[in-house]
Amino acid sequence: METSKLNTEDGYQSRFEKDEVDVSELFTVVASRKWFLFGITSIFAVLSIALSLSLPNIYKSEVLLSPAHESKSSNLGGLAGQLGGIAGLTGISLGGGDDKTTLALEVLKSRQFIKSFIEKHDLLPDLMAVKEWEQGKNEIVYDEELYDVDSKTWVRDVEPPKTARPSRQEAYIEFKKIFEVNEAKDTGYVTISIDHQSPEIAQRWVELLVMEINQTIKTMDVVEAKKSIKFLEEQLSKNDIAELKTVLFGLIEEQVKTIMFSESRAEYVFKTIDPAIVPELKHSPKRAVICVAGTVFGFIVGIVIILIGLFRNGQKG
Repeated sequence: METSKLNTEDGYQSRFEKDEVDVSELFTVVASRKWFLFGITSIFAVLSIALSLSLPNIYKSEVLLSPAHESKSSNLGGLAGQLGGIAGLTGISLGGGDDKTTLALEVLKSRQFIKSFIEKHDLLPDLMAVKEWEQGKNEIVYDEELYDVDSKTWVRDVEPPKTARPSRQEAYIEFKKIFEVNEAKDTGYVTISIDHQSPEIAQRWVELLVMEINQTIKTMDVVEAKKSIKFLEEQLSKNDIAELKTVLFGLIEEQVKTIMFSESRAEYVFKTIDPAIVPELKHSPKRAVICVAGTVFGFIVGIVIILIGLFRNGQKG
């Protein structure tokens, strides 16, 4: 038993010593090929530096908004209770501010809104044809292979079904890459941001987005209120019951208040807390991070190549 135990321990010890030799051999091989490893690492370092320098500066402009709750929401809530559900049956909305904020956020991120926004403000060239921004002149340089500035025509060469002029769907996809909306669940505050090579364009687009979403929801409410008034007036002409007429007059009054309220308020859904500014510092790329990551990756690739070579030599041996 003691002999067997001794042999077993010797076996473990031999294997342990063999592993030590293997690790030692590994470091020896790596050390012997240090110049190869240095070369691979240097190549990746240079490539990562070249890549980081080739990337344009991107500037982020953002605005902080708070829901512009309607001051008349409490009155609407009391009226809705008094009307005993008649407003709901007629399809008339007496809704509160929270639902309006949720609706506005969904509209803001929708394809229809973004596509209309791009077309209305003619954003397509600055969205899809920018080559660089000249900081000294504060001018956009457009890619001549994509867009002819003089004739204001698209000249890009693309395969069907794409056309020279980008489609609304292409524009939507590109806009989503630079556009971001975030809502803080605890406070309800909303942040809208745009990334662009030109800091002034980023700031201007953010301001336009806030203006457009407020105007869009305002228009939707006014149109809905006018339709409701027309419907309620038709019901008034058909009914002679005094109590029902009182209810209908109350509903009409609230719809008129909605129209008056919307026309007197520019910041209808969102109120600006911290306006968008023209950023002075770039948001990306993080060039130092790219260079360090590329160098480390090159070092790892070099080690892997050395290990593969060592493994193959071991197989042949």
